[in-house]
Amino acid sequence: MDSLRLGKYRPRIRQMLPDAALGRCLFQRVRRLPTAKVSAYARSAMPKTPLRPVRRNPSGWLLVFAIVAAFTPLHAWGWGCDGHQAVALIAERHMTAHARRAADALLQRAPIAPSLGRFCSSQGLDPLTDASTWADDVRSVRPETGAWHYIDIPREAPRSAVTASCPAPEGCVVGALQEQIAVLRSASDDPRTRADALRFVIHLVADLHQPLHCVTNNDMGGNCVPIDFFDTAPMEKDLLRESYSPNLHSIWDSALIQRIRGNATVALWAASLDHDFHARADGWEKEGINLSAWAWESHQLADSMAYGRLPVPDPVEKPQLVRSCADDRHVSSRLLRLHERISEPYLNAVAPTVNQQIAQAGVRLAMLLNQVWP
Repeated sequence: MDSLRLGKYRPRIRQMLPDAALGRCLFQRVRRLPTAKVSAYARSAMPKTPLRPVRRNPSGWLLVFAIVAAFTPLHAWGWGCDGHQAVALIAERHMTAHARRAADALLQRAPIAPSLGRFCSSQGLDPLTDASTWADDVRSVRPETGAWHYIDIPREAPRSAVTASCPAPEGCVVGALQEQIAVLRSASDDPRTRADALRFVIHLVADLHQPLHCVTNNDMGGNCVPIDFFDTAPMEKDLLRESYSPNLHSIWDSALIQRIRGNATVALWAASLDHDFHARADGWEKEGINLSAWAWESHQLADSMAYGRLPVPDPVEKPQLVRSCADDRHVSSRLLRLHERISEPYLNAVAPTVNQQIAQAGVRLAMLLNQVWP
């Protein structure tokens, strides 16, 4: 039964199977799986690029997903493994020798805990490049950092909305970067605290340059926009949250980059980007460091490119609180009916923006670290 037809049966399913019964049913199914298969089962129930954290107390059927999540860490990749590592590699090319030595020394003094599950392979990576994806991994043990990876600026909001979109106490990527830069600059004798702050800075600067981490259209940064990506049709991965994969956010995180990079290694792709944007690097450096301005730039690109280049116009929603893709009158199910199909025309239109944002993030990360270690 396709997802559109299934949608009308949801209320009847929930009436026939009360919340508690549904929880017991799914939990028994998970519990009966061999240990090695539990994680695979949990991943199959979630989108490959999971939604942003849901800020509400789990009860009833939500408890089911809290139980499933306990078996496997969730990851939300700003640019995916390739994008984050490319940003770090480009940054290394623009860091001073002193800053590079200081950063490497700090990371080596307080290395990543071997017990932490890593989604991206660290094989063959230097400490700074390996650190670029740590902030996503650590969310499994520090869930309070989930909101640090994005800022929900509504589409068509004025620039003044940048500040309003960073609420306390959850925070946002702009506020988190400011705090972690301050920790990194502090005279603290605790190398672990400063090394972790450095890892957050490396990662969050890249997240700040992913356009869909700086926007919302009541769709959790595009997570609720189902996409047919090069004839891979969107499939519903979470019946109750109504999440689909592929979706607009997930393809910007990784699928577009994979097609842009092609068969080149991440190191070669990063070197190529640095070469292509070398003439613009001086201009970016002269603009100085302004985190709010960087967030606004990404927000504008999200509106003009990520949404603006969609084959079917995505209407601007009246801003409201959205905790899952089932909110705002079943936003993902409504957007599924747009039948967004992305192929070569969209890829060709947005590829220059993707490349620019990766290169720019690398140069700006180097600016920050050169300032920390002048």
